[in-house]
Amino acid sequence: MRSRRTFARPLLVAAALAAGALAALPTTTAAVPAGFTDTAVISGLTSPTNAVFAPNGRVFVSEKSGLVKTFDSLSDTTATITADLRTQTQDFWDRGLLGMALDPAYPTRPYLYVLYTYDALPGGTAPQWGDTCPTPPGATEDGCLVTGRLSRLTLGANGVATGGEQVLLTDWCQQFPSHSVGTVTFGPDGALYVGGGDGASFNYADWGQRGNPCADPPGAAGTNLAPPDARGGALRSQSVRRPAGEPVLLNGAISRLNPDTGAPMPGNPFASSANTNARRIVAYGFRNEFRFAFRPGTNELWAGDVGWNTWEEINRIPNATDNVAENFGWPCYEGAARQSGYDGANLNLCESLYGTGQTAPYYTYNHTASVAAGDGCPTGGSSISGIAFETDSNYPAAYDGALFFADSSRGCIWAMRRGTNGQPDPANVTPLVTGASVPVQLLTGPGGDLYYVALGAGELHRVSYPPNLPPTARTAATPSSGAAPLTVQFNGSGSSDPEGGALTYAWDLDGDGAYDDATIANPKYTYVAQAAVSVGLQVTDPVGQTATKTVPVTVGNPPSNAPVVTIDDPTATTQWSVGETIPFAGRAGDAQDGTLPPSALTWQLTLQHCTTPTNCHAHNVQSWNGVASGSLVAPDHEYPSYLDLTLTATDTDGHKTSKTVRLNPRTVVLTFQSSPNGARLVINGSEQAAPFTRTVIAGSNNTVSAPSPQNLTFGMSYRWSSWSDAGAQTHNIIASASATYRANFQMNFGIGRN
Repeated sequence: MRSRRTFARPLLVAAALAAGALAALPTTTAAVPAGFTDTAVISGLTSPTNAVFAPNGRVFVSEKSGLVKTFDSLSDTTATITADLRTQTQDFWDRGLLGMALDPAYPTRPYLYVLYTYDALPGGTAPQWGDTCPTPPGATEDGCLVTGRLSRLTLGANGVATGGEQVLLTDWCQQFPSHSVGTVTFGPDGALYVGGGDGASFNYADWGQRGNPCADPPGAAGTNLAPPDARGGALRSQSVRRPAGEPVLLNGAISRLNPDTGAPMPGNPFASSANTNARRIVAYGFRNEFRFAFRPGTNELWAGDVGWNTWEEINRIPNATDNVAENFGWPCYEGAARQSGYDGANLNLCESLYGTGQTAPYYTYNHTASVAAGDGCPTGGSSISGIAFETDSNYPAAYDGALFFADSSRGCIWAMRRGTNGQPDPANVTPLVTGASVPVQLLTGPGGDLYYVALGAGELHRVSYPPNLPPTARTAATPSSGAAPLTVQFNGSGSSDPEGGALTYAWDLDGDGAYDDATIANPKYTYVAQAAVSVGLQVTDPVGQTATKTVPVTVGNPPSNAPVVTIDDPTATTQWSVGETIPFAGRAGDAQDGTLPPSALTWQLTLQHCTTPTNCHAHNVQSWNGVASGSLVAPDHEYPSYLDLTLTATDTDGHKTSKTVRLNPRTVVLTFQSSPNGARLVINGSEQAAPFTRTVIAGSNNTVSAPSPQNLTFGMSYRWSSWSDAGAQTHNIIASASATYRANFQMNFGIGRN
């Protein structure tokens, strides 16, 4: 999920799965209103993206890498691997395993549905790229082409998949590393609903001018498309409106499918079309409808659409089962207004839509504004990343039937309370959770409470309200360090339950992650080998609410002997341009192990996108495991942004040390003028009257456009005649150096728009 041309804002991932995406941020303490509690009920996950609850108490959790894990209950701390889809899943930027749904008749129908970025070219087989994108083609240059895949897994009695995947659908051509697939869910009609983003560039207005590898019309693959006839890039979200006989893709659309076959359901809006994909679609014109959900007791489908430069949207489909196809307008519209980057290009698909039928969003919020006055959430970056409704909870009556929505970039969850008409009221929005660590899914679960998946913290959280509060776990270790053999007395008797209920105890004394070593309050344990052990205590109250606490025990090598990390290359003085190859090298060692081998080293490249000097959010780009040196390719992104390169070393006792070097980009200044002065020019997705300047990253790809005609001197009409660089009215420029671009206009004696 990315907005403002960013996983999403990574997942994912982009924030961040940021422009729609997913980001990786450190665990934070979230704040909730008085009387509420926010509790991590499952921890220790790696970039989780989805959770689903089964009627028998099981919890299925997907991780962005392609792993699906099963927990027997919320108190189970040791997961079983349900399925391993890592080979066929591309876990890169905002791509990965991003959607998951359980058959509502489970376990009678023992099916789990997964939606992921399929690491293969259209019509090809995985793996094509692995969890990276080499240069060439370059992630944000020509892009590493992939598709999306929807599959059904059959689960055994133990919750583990058997018999491999049943592939239901492969589609969603994706050129660039965001706006991938998103949600798969069941509707009240028993149909399967699935969505995916436009797969287009988040840096510039994209209609297929960078190689067109998806072979969008009117050109073949490898043919750069140009206005006004271009129908590629972000215009894939409007592909159902292409001329008859041209391919229809599922990008930027929500489809209604038969859950057994992936075929279109009868009664869909385009049921009479000769095109199978068209018959699947019930709503379209989305940029990245990463999360959507049905309003309980209705056929209303509510979708959060991640915006570009200005607006985040919540869109309402009044009846997803009728024969009306809602078109929410992307890329011709962003929010309720025309998107200037695409409007300025005079694209035929957009020109034919203006004024004729875009469905306006139900609710929007601006990237520069607070969602609710005084909510304490940062502004600037935005990526709507969760949609859910209150159902049968113990929450105060004011929350009855409320719409909850999350923003992974802001780290917040809000409640839109119902109005007098029974619908969520855009004028009645209040914060529910602030400071969440990259929330990428909202769902209701046991107790009717709201749960959210915190990708950045690697946790599943529960937001609950009295009458029952969770217990508090407290533990101590005496002694906590010493030479082997080391006998340690643990004390968990300080744990308590707010309601005074009797607690049960479960200890993980050997640090293997399983709470199966003792069940008394104050156990004793002897450690015979040198190790650094994280000892865990889990306490459970009479109604099943749990809390955990860990205490470190060091046997032998003390933490003071943690590795010393050195990054030799690059240094903090290194500056980069888009597409530049930057070598890296580092080393680490400690007093006990000496120089650590490459297998002990891990590198992480993170893109920091900033809306102000102090308000940045992170997008994990790529990692390298088990190497002391290598190279990275600097990505394209809007300015201001910079790269963090982190080296982490782990010694034989499990002690970790990390060091990060910040790499700032080289920048250039682009000056835009017009003759005569005052003409409105569009740079990437925003419009401004000339003359003006833009600071961009050296080597970045930027779209420039001169809307025509315009009223300029003395209110007279002028039409565009030329650019000083001899480019087309709308064209892309590579910002290799500071430069001036002038758009020339002539008096317009004709009628209409050229």
